[in-house]
Amino acid sequence: MNDPARPDQGVVAARPELGGGAATPSFGLPDDAPSGIPGPAAPLSIGPARFAWGARTFVMGILNVTPDSFSGDGLLAWNDGARPADPVERAVAIGLQMASECADLLDVGGESTRPGHDVVAEADEIGRIVPVIHALRAALPAMPLSIDTTKVRVAEAALDAGADLVNDVQGVDPDPDLLGLVATRGLPIVLMHNRAEARYANLMAEVVADLQRSIEQAVRHGVAWHSIVVDPGFGFGKTPVHNVFLLRELASLRILGRPIVLGTSRKSTLGKVLDLPPDERVEATLATTALGIAAGVDIVRVHDVGPNVRAARMADAIVRGTWPPVDDVTRGDAR
Repeated sequence: MNDPARPDQGVVAARPELGGGAATPSFGLPDDAPSGIPGPAAPLSIGPARFAWGARTFVMGILNVTPDSFSGDGLLAWNDGARPADPVERAVAIGLQMASECADLLDVGGESTRPGHDVVAEADEIGRIVPVIHALRAALPAMPLSIDTTKVRVAEAALDAGADLVNDVQGVDPDPDLLGLVATRGLPIVLMHNRAEARYANLMAEVVADLQRSIEQAVRHGVAWHSIVVDPGFGFGKTPVHNVFLLRELASLRILGRPIVLGTSRKSTLGKVLDLPPDERVEATLATTALGIAAGVDIVRVHDVGPNVRAARMADAIVRGTWPPVDDVTRGDAR
């Protein structure tokens, strides 16, 4: 039995006469090497806003300037045979509504990414998103704006129009020119996991490995490490069973040391689990938002901003200890 009066009991005594801990050679860091042990992600400025990772969960609102969004929210969609209203006016109205519901940033896309989507020519995609981003920037000068695209010319036009972040759904195989553009502009990028086929031997190990290679590629092309955000690609190159497993093991992505975006909103896996159409998947999305936050997600990308903000605030109060709120900017704005 240990003696409380002997706190050193059970500890092997040092043997300085034998060289102590220095008796066995060990590796040291090369002079120009980083520690290799990532600490908490440093705060990141995205346009006019500063994101203090870990302070709270941030909510990204989705604005699809498309006719064929899987969720039925495309601003170019014809509903019941009626011509869509002016997409720029609709985008501003939706953006203002999302801002009033406490969205932290807005993600604008001009090409659907659903399976089997129609490929959009660069010029057409630019024509869809540039007027919307111009109008949103004028209406919401304090709102960070993201461009959801894989095309360098589209990204360049969007950044010139006022976007602050590139969201690349082909982030595991990014266009070097796109990485070069982001690096030159000194802007952040979301690198999302994706595969052409849902073929895996070990899903999470491969998702993490693919994203790590993507991070390294981005850094080689000049993108600052602290400017990289990762997305596990829920619904992209994965079966519904893969997607559910991904959510269950989501915390393993923290090993990458980068902030994490989760985009589950209204997606087909949620519909398959509950046998519900896209417009009835809000509660399912909220469940994934709360569980994602418990696993360490930093941004949730959603269609229904208001309910997800409320779910995120409640989850943050429990997981991050954001309630009662404190007047400390390092802990974020517990709105």
